[in-house]
Amino acid sequence: MDPSELLKKYQKIVYLILIFLFAVIVTFSIIQLIVVLFDSLIRNSPLLLENRELLNLFGYFLLVLIGVELLATIAAYLNENVIHAEVVIIIAIIAIVRGVILVEPGSANPMNIVATAALIFALCSGYYFLKKGGVARQ
Repeated sequence: MDPSELLKKYQKIVYLILIFLFAVIVTFSIIQLIVVLFDSLIRNSPLLLENRELLNLFGYFLLVLIGVELLATIAAYLNENVIHAEVVIIIAIIAIVRGVILVEPGSANPMNIVATAALIFALCSGYYFLKKGGVARQ
């Protein structure tokens, strides 16, 4: 057997293991989201969510969304041997937005705010140019 073929088979096995582990992580993240939602809605304050609880739920929701997108990226790479730049940029935007949503008001460093805004602008610009240039998948 050719060493490059052996390496390709090994890579495929590694990607399948990663997909399985990501699926387990996403499953437990969904369970955690359900538990937090149930705890926030039923136990703490029946049918009334406070700002902090709402932000916590958004954080869990976006974390699950990031996990699902990463899972899709790994699966797409396994099937097509291509990493789609569009998906990677979307994952990065979601991750940055999650950080912005979870920042405590008044506790952020002004330089961090400027840097985060520049990062969001750069990612969104890159996404725009990918879509405009037709490089991204439709």
